[in-house]
Amino acid sequence: MSPGMSLYSVNAIVILSSDDGSRIFSKYYTPPHAAAGAPGTGVAAGLASSSASQNPYPDKTSQIRFEKGLLQKTAKQTGDILLYDNKVVLYKMESDVAIYVVGSADENEVLLYNVLLALRDSLHMLFKQSIDKRTIVENYDLVSLAIDEIVDDGVILETDPTIIIQRCSKAPPADVNLSRLDPFTEQGVNNLAQLGKAKLTDWLRQGL
Repeated sequence: MSPGMSLYSVNAIVILSSDDGSRIFSKYYTPPHAAAGAPGTGVAAGLASSSASQNPYPDKTSQIRFEKGLLQKTAKQTGDILLYDNKVVLYKMESDVAIYVVGSADENEVLLYNVLLALRDSLHMLFKQSIDKRTIVENYDLVSLAIDEIVDDGVILETDPTIIIQRCSKAPPADVNLSRLDPFTEQGVNNLAQLGKAKLTDWLRQGL
């Protein structure tokens, strides 16, 4: 395994309006710990340098600048991958929006492309129609849930759209007050058995 490999593959997921470049959704990820071999002569210097290299867009101003430049760059491109600001960017244009998945320059492009496709296909399946700015804004909660199911803190969790939409669209099970169940009665045993069966079915469906 290469010393530079890490579970923290995704630096950012951004959705922009292709009409005016406005931000519709953005989420930037920073690894919670310093990378091995971070430059510096001491612990403090290493942490400071690592923090700067891991999160080059620490505030909204730098993020907006990056996003504006990214949209201008991709507007002139015909592919779905480019190197911008020392970042590998995978993107898809859908109706009046642009979806971006950003990773470090040495990240696996195929892995990032699978994340991009998982997000795009999940949104298509959730919305049951084309992906556009209005639909995303009206279903912002589902978009956020889908992205959180795909990537958590920069770590890729799932890329199967079917599993992702099941976790996003399924209504939560009714809460059961376990304190009111008497396990020593026949009804209590049956209730606990049904609860366990339901939980096991959910785990099996989700592939856990």
